[in-house]
Amino acid sequence: MGDRMRLVALILGVFCVAASAQTFPSRPVVLVVPFTTGTGIDILARAIGPRLSERWKQPVVVENKPGASGNIGSDFVAKAAPDGHTLMVTVNTYTITPALFKNLPYNPLTDLAPVSKIALATYTFVVNPAVFPAASMQEAVALIRANPGKYFYASPGNGTPHHVGMELIKLRLGLNATHVPYKGFAGAMTDLVGGQVHMMFTLIHSSIPHVRSGRIRALAVTGAQRSPQYPEAPTFREQGIDFMDDMDAWYAVMAPGRTPPELVARVNADVNAVMGLADVRDHLVKQGMIPVTSTPGELAALIRSDLARWAKVVADAKIKMD
Repeated sequence: MGDRMRLVALILGVFCVAASAQTFPSRPVVLVVPFTTGTGIDILARAIGPRLSERWKQPVVVENKPGASGNIGSDFVAKAAPDGHTLMVTVNTYTITPALFKNLPYNPLTDLAPVSKIALATYTFVVNPAVFPAASMQEAVALIRANPGKYFYASPGNGTPHHVGMELIKLRLGLNATHVPYKGFAGAMTDLVGGQVHMMFTLIHSSIPHVRSGRIRALAVTGAQRSPQYPEAPTFREQGIDFMDDMDAWYAVMAPGRTPPELVARVNADVNAVMGLADVRDHLVKQGMIPVTSTPGELAALIRSDLARWAKVVADAKIKMD
């Protein structure tokens, strides 16, 4: 009797999973953004939300849940019902914070389910030429090595990709430059332009206005190819630095960890379809993003790889949160 009941339960479970994928969505869908309004990730979520709503014939509401470097929003989604009606649009900070916070309330590998990667954004190494007269990465490296501890680099805060990315550069190239963390991007860029700090590793779209004005100089960009936003800047690889190809910021959609695979596949197909729409792609390109798509498995592999990479960088650089 026990075996028969277990078989019946299994059959009913399979039926319910299939039914949930077919009937989704049955009510409004919430896209959780684990950062504040106006950030790149928020802009991205609000760009895809209306088009997902059109496909799903249900409202799609963007809900910001900032705090603790994205952990508050991630934990909220991890604990949500695994029925597809609560999703998260996140950024690769998701793979950095586990190395910085010892007691996360969720497991980043199991408590959230990867759905699809949806965009990339290029990072750049920028300097203020008035106080740091380097015109290439080779010159920058030589200048820092000749003056260990003399130069300062800004970031929007401890544990941000800007901070951890710069620490990776320092570790791999054997550089000694001092980190100056700010409470947000605006203060960091203001002081870089003003010459209070010498350099920063930052997203290219946020620095382009100052680069074009001549107040700061872009020495290199991440990725395998030059950025269409500023093709004048060579890649790190072109300058002999071969470990920065995959350092672009990535953005992705995640679901609660127990979401059935069939439902994850359904959401993946719809998200990827929206990312293929010309108006969505054009809007994101104007915001400095590169629209992309992936399978859930490809995103899962990326997350595993990045978790391991950033854990090593954080440990080697002895990065700690305030």
